[in-house]
Amino acid sequence: MAKPDNREDNVPHLQKAIQNTLKKKHDTEDYLGEFADEIPVSEKETLLAKNERRQEAIEKFRSEVKDEAHSD
Repeated sequence: MAKPDNREDNVPHLQKAIQNTLKKKHDTEDYLGEFADEIPVSEKETLLAKNERRQEAIEKFRSEVKDEAHSD
């Protein structure tokens, strides 16, 4: 038998995911700021692309938070 849909803790989980993703994004920006001249271009491009995906994920998480807030 399937568990009932319990959405009570979705917002805290989403907020934690946002914070974790923001930290990774900022850590990568700091790394690039310090070592961009020392790393291969391919690695730099990979990290920049990863941060773009992180930004997209953050925006989606925030949208989900808004949806959850309106579903109460």
